[in-house]
Amino acid sequence: MPADLNSSVITQLADLIRRESVSLLKQWRQLLRELPSARDLDVPTLNDHIPQLLEELATALRVKSEETIAEALENGTPPTHGTQRFKDGFDITEVVAEYNILRGCVHDLADRNGLVLQGKPFHILNQVLDGAIGLAVQTYATQSALEVQHRREEHLAFVAHDLRTPLNAISLAASVLELTLPPDDPEGETARMFKSLRRNVKHLEGLVNKVMEEHVDLRTEVGIKLERRTLDLWPLVEALMHDLRPVAGTASTQVINVVPEDLVVFADADLLRRIFQNLIANAITHTPHGIIRIGAKKGPDGAVECWVSDNGKGISAEVLPTIFEKGISDPGNEEGHGLGLAIVKTFVEAHGGLVNAESVQHQGSTLRFTLPARAGS
Repeated sequence: MPADLNSSVITQLADLIRRESVSLLKQWRQLLRELPSARDLDVPTLNDHIPQLLEELATALRVKSEETIAEALENGTPPTHGTQRFKDGFDITEVVAEYNILRGCVHDLADRNGLVLQGKPFHILNQVLDGAIGLAVQTYATQSALEVQHRREEHLAFVAHDLRTPLNAISLAASVLELTLPPDDPEGETARMFKSLRRNVKHLEGLVNKVMEEHVDLRTEVGIKLERRTLDLWPLVEALMHDLRPVAGTASTQVINVVPEDLVVFADADLLRRIFQNLIANAITHTPHGIIRIGAKKGPDGAVECWVSDNGKGISAEVLPTIFEKGISDPGNEEGHGLGLAIVKTFVEAHGGLVNAESVQHQGSTLRFTLPARAGS
């Protein structure tokens, strides 16, 4: 194609893109909705940065220079588009596809107006769109990698937090048993085993605390895969009480299971155990001398309401509305990381339930959560 004809096609294409941008976008959206992730998005979300990209394309064609395209794109809209499409739920192939759909729409526009895209016009169009694809995919991939890393770190922090309560129980149980050793054999085999036990528990506590300190600033947004099944609630609570007895016993706190023995729930047993473990451990912390009751009942809609109540020191009115948020902990507990009740909220909401709390200072607290009924039951 002669240079002057090339220049004419480039100018005409730039003018066409600006003049027909509305219809061009409409055609592009219609085709884009064939992608699964785009099907239910509204027009502004679908458009995102594409109107600005069309303007950038028209400008690149007007300038007729390929030297500034890469810099213009890098400082333009494609980098943020990849991050947005990650949030919109697109997969990486859909991100590439939407740009190629736009490429096809521009070719259709040129054909309808008698323009032949070859030579320099064709090269500029491809350079702009291929560059946009590269930048969008790069930011998408970066965001995806950061999300995977975050979820792994978050899961590690949750596991570390959940380990603290049984570790405390092991440590306290060992201390109680050690008091029964005969005083005349301080270096016997049993005494050496207790020393080894204390040393290893301390090592584990150090590892757990290190993980907690490194990840205390993490959000509690985690991907949770539930494995629900029908299970009896009373024995689950009874087993937890037995495991936590050393912690409660040394604090002169009585823990009572008032869950009906015939009550059945539909839940993930492991997550439910961790919910109750955190709630009971929290109640023990706030009730150094008193009574803790663990209860549950089934409502008329089949949902089960569970609670852990105590007659301890209670929660101040200022803190009460935020106790299930990450980072909110007892001001008097310097070792608290504010994750225990945030974990409870995350796991309950993963089941489709709700959490709430009632408390009066110096009189006690009741923390409740619901487990929805099994669908179809």
